[in-house]
Amino acid sequence: MSKVRTLLAGTALAGALAATMAAAPAAMASTPAAAAATAAAQQAQSSSKHFFGPYYSGFGRGENFGHRSSFRGYYTKDGSGRYWFYGDLVDRDRDRQYSYVWFKWHDRSGFHAKVFKTRGNQHFDKFGGFRKSNGFNDFDIRVCEGANSSDDCGRWGDAF
Repeated sequence: MSKVRTLLAGTALAGALAATMAAAPAAMASTPAAAAATAAAQQAQSSSKHFFGPYYSGFGRGENFGHRSSFRGYYTKDGSGRYWFYGDLVDRDRDRQYSYVWFKWHDRSGFHAKVFKTRGNQHFDKFGGFRKSNGFNDFDIRVCEGANSSDDCGRWGDAF
C-alpha cells in the first residue's frame, strides 16, 4: 500500500511542478508589449554571438587527449560593422610548457598572423576589429603546445 501512496504523491508533485513552470513565462510576460520586448531581447542576444571551437593542440611526448591545450570562443559584429573575437586558451596539463594560439586572417592587403602564449589560461577580450569593407573574409585559429610556437600544433580551424 505504501508504494501506491508514494507513486501518487510523486505524480502529484510532478504535475504541480509542470503547471508552475508552464505558468511562469505567462506571468512574466503579462502584457503584449512585455512579451514582444522579451522576445526581441532574446532574439538579439542569441544572434549576436557566433561560437566556434574548441580547437586542440597536437599530441606530443606521450600525452593523451585530456592533456592537450585548447581554444574556444565566439565573435560578434558591432553596429559599425567591425568583427570582434573573444575566447579562452586553456593549458590542461600544467607541464611547464607554453600553450600557443595562432590567429590568422585575410583582408584586402593579404594574410596576417599573430601568436599569443601562456602557461595557464588566457582570456582574449575583443581581439580584432576587422571590417568586411576592408576585405576581411577569413579568420583561422591553430593551437600549439611546447617549447616554441610551432611544437605539437593542431590543425588550422576556420572560425569565420
